[in-house]
Amino acid sequence: MQDLLFRIRKVNQISPDIKASLLNFVVDGKIVGKVRPKIADLLCSADRNKPVFCLDSDSADGGAIISTSPVLTLTPDVGISVKSRTEAVNRIMSILRDQGIVSGWRDEDYPVKPSFYEETLFGVERASASLLGIMEYGVHINGLVQGNDGQPRMWIARRAADKSKYPGMLDHIVAGGQPVGLSLLENVVKECQEEAGIPEDITLAGLSNAGAISYETYSEHNDCVTRCVLFNFDLHLPNNFIPKPVDGEVEEFFLWDIDQIKTSMAPNFHDPIKPNCYPVIIDYLLRCGHISPDTKGYLDVLKELRSGDCY
Repeated sequence: MQDLLFRIRKVNQISPDIKASLLNFVVDGKIVGKVRPKIADLLCSADRNKPVFCLDSDSADGGAIISTSPVLTLTPDVGISVKSRTEAVNRIMSILRDQGIVSGWRDEDYPVKPSFYEETLFGVERASASLLGIMEYGVHINGLVQGNDGQPRMWIARRAADKSKYPGMLDHIVAGGQPVGLSLLENVVKECQEEAGIPEDITLAGLSNAGAISYETYSEHNDCVTRCVLFNFDLHLPNNFIPKPVDGEVEEFFLWDIDQIKTSMAPNFHDPIKPNCYPVIIDYLLRCGHISPDTKGYLDVLKELRSGDCY
């Protein structure tokens, strides 16, 4: 159980002093992000002739929250439409890309909104989302088949060596960010086709909703906070179906049994899975009874798995 706690804490961790230092990013009176002061200054100064971001002292959650700390917001010149805001914000992000601050540009916008079910206020280039500390949403899929022994196996993917993040690491059979303009189901179907060659009919026949987990992580590397909600799905695949790399993001697929998955939780495991996959897999192990509730430390794991309360 300590190994499971290690994997959860590896991705869901932010110290109290970092959390206390964060400035709210506020748009239309709603908090949509969390940024460190130096990042706020960077955003405000990226284009002094035509600024997009500014610091304000009197905007917070529609007036419901009064704070003496400044908040990051958008300048009035940006406009109020989704299109004008998206273009203005991504112009700043492209400047930071050219300066080497933003890397791994995807030409894919993430929605910026107070919560998942609220209206999108604007979009931002996926590679720069952590600069704004916005809530990032994604889908993670446990690809499952029944072994000859009656026990489940899980398809594992190896990421391509040229990926900008976690190159060569192990991953879910399918996982992807939630872009602007797609429903969760549409995104799952798209990602299954693009990443693993899974036809739509097989996806829809074997898919079940498995809830969600969330996490917050601070990175010293870029002084940013990543805040994520992952919508999880179990996908039961036919035994004779073999996923195949399609879009170049995956090198290979292979099957692991439950014992191999548990072994990979060890802190010193030689070939670990991508960090944010582990909480999703741990959630699967708990839900499906592969870890007994009587196991010492079970409640500690369950508590920490649910501690990323950033929906």
